[in-house]
Amino acid sequence: MSKILRKSVENTLDLLRQELEIRKGEILEALHFASLEKIFIAERIYKDKEFEQSKDLDAACEHIDKRLTPYYPQFIREVTKDDILRLMEIKMGRILKFNADKAEELIAKMKEDIAEIDNHLAHIVDYTINWYQMLQNKYGKNFPRRTELRNFDTIVAAKVVEANEKLYINREEGFIGTALKKDEFVANCSDIDDVIIFFRDGKYIVTPVADKKFVGKNVLYANVFKKNDKRTIYNVAYRDGKEGTTYVKRFAVTAVVRDREYDVTLGTPDSRITYFSANPNGEAEVIKVTLKPNPRVRRIIFEHDFSEVTIKGRQARGVILTRLPVHKIVLKQKGGSTLGGRKVWFDRDVLRLNYDGRGEFLGEFQSDDSILVVLNNGDFYTSNFDLSNHYEDNVSIVEKFDPNKIWTAALYDADQQNYPYLKRFCFEAGNRKQNYLGDNKNSRLILLSDEYFPRLEVVFGGHDDFREPLEIDAEEFIAVKGFKAKGKRLTTFTIETVNELDPTRFPAPQKEEQEEAEEEPENLDPDSDKSEGDIIDEITGQMKLF
Repeated sequence: MSKILRKSVENTLDLLRQELEIRKGEILEALHFASLEKIFIAERIYKDKEFEQSKDLDAACEHIDKRLTPYYPQFIREVTKDDILRLMEIKMGRILKFNADKAEELIAKMKEDIAEIDNHLAHIVDYTINWYQMLQNKYGKNFPRRTELRNFDTIVAAKVVEANEKLYINREEGFIGTALKKDEFVANCSDIDDVIIFFRDGKYIVTPVADKKFVGKNVLYANVFKKNDKRTIYNVAYRDGKEGTTYVKRFAVTAVVRDREYDVTLGTPDSRITYFSANPNGEAEVIKVTLKPNPRVRRIIFEHDFSEVTIKGRQARGVILTRLPVHKIVLKQKGGSTLGGRKVWFDRDVLRLNYDGRGEFLGEFQSDDSILVVLNNGDFYTSNFDLSNHYEDNVSIVEKFDPNKIWTAALYDADQQNYPYLKRFCFEAGNRKQNYLGDNKNSRLILLSDEYFPRLEVVFGGHDDFREPLEIDAEEFIAVKGFKAKGKRLTTFTIETVNELDPTRFPAPQKEEQEEAEEEPENLDPDSDKSEGDIIDEITGQMKLF
C-alpha cells in the first residue's frame, strides 16, 4: 500500500514540475515579445525612412534587425525573423494606444511570475504538499471519504480474509473440497486456508483447500488448519502394530510442510488409531478402556484421564496405556482445559478477534465461554471465540458474555407513539440474532448502560424546556425483566436528552462463598448401565476387532 501511494505521489510531483516548466516557458515567450514590442514602438522604428522605403520584406526585416542589435543583451533569447515579422504585424491602433509605463509594469509582473515559478521548482516537494492541501480545502466538503480509514500495520491476509467458503468431505470415496455440496460438512473456510486430515492408520497431512481433491479413504478427522496454533491439542490412543502395545499421547501441530505425510504412530505396519479427539483449548477428557476377555486378566475395564498425560511433540512415542489387546475405547467424561484460559482481543480496525494482544482485551476464555455482540440497530447474538469470526461494521459492543449481567436501556418505542421508555434486562445466549429494541424497526436507542446501579438525568426540551431535569435511579425505577419486555415509560413530556450520571452506590464486595459441592460430571459411557459380566458376554458373543 505504501509503495502504491509513494508511486502515485511521485507521478503527481512530476506532473506538477512539468506544468510549472511549461508555464515558465509561456511567460518567457510573452516577456521576450513584450520587450521587443516596447523597444519597437518606443524607439519608433516603424517610422524610420529606411523601413518605410524598403524595397521588399527582406529589406524591411534587415533594417529592424539592425535597429534592435544594440538591445540584444536585454532579450531573453536570440531575435529570430519570425519575431521581426510578428512586430511588423502590429496594428496602428495598438501602437497609438501604447503606454510605456503600463508596458514596464507588465514586464515587471512577468519577471515576478518567473521568479515565483523558479522558487516552486526549487522547492517542488513543498509545492506538491500545498497543492494537495488546496484540493482538500477546495473540494473536500463536496467529496467526503466513503471508505473507512483503518490501521493495516499488523494485518495478515490469512487472518482477515473472509471465510466465505464451506468445506465438505466424502469419506467413502476419499474426496475433500468446497464443491462437494451434497456431502458431509466440515467447517467454514476461505480459499487460502489449509486443511489438516488424520487417517485411521495414524498418518496425517496438511493440504490447501481446493474445489475437489482426493486425499485417501479411512479419514478419521478433518478440519481447517491454523499455523502456529499451540492451543489445539490432539488426544490420541494408538495401537503399535497389529497386536502391539497401546499408547496414549497429547500433542499440537504448529507447522508442517504441505502435502507431506506425517505419522502419529511409531510407523510399525498395521498400526491404528483407536481413540482420537481434537481440543481447541487443550481440553483433556476421561476415556474408558475395555480389554479383550482374558482368563488371566482380572480387570478388563478401566479408565484413563488424559490430563495426566504431558503434552509433548508430535513425534513422541507417548505413554503406555496397556500392553494387552484392547476391545474398544470410548469417551467416559469430558474435561476442562489443561492450558488455562485463552486470552482474546478484539481489533476494531479489521473487526476480527486475535490472540496477539491487538485491540481491546475481552478476557480469558475457557472452552465453554462465548462472546456477546451487540449492534447499533439493537440486534445481538453470542459467538464462540474462533479467529475465523468476522463481525459487522455497525458493531457497538463486543465483550465476554455474562448471562447474569444486567443492562439498562433508554429507548424511544415506535409502538408507543415514540415515548421514551426504560427497561432493565439480561442478554440471552444464542447465535441467532435477536433485537432488544423490539420488532418495530423505527424504535431507536437513546442510551445503553451496564452500570450495576445506573442513574439517569432526563433533560426536557421543546415546550417543556422550562422544567427542571429529572434524576432517575434505574434500579428503583424498574425491575429486571426479559429483553423483550416493553419497559416503563419515563415521562410524557418532551425530552431533549437523556444523560447517564455517575453512580452514587456500588454493589457490595462479595464474600468468598463456601465451596459448593461439585456437580456430578456427565457420564458419556454408552455401557454405563451394563455390568462387567454383561460386557464380557457381549464381546465373546459378537467379537468386533479393529
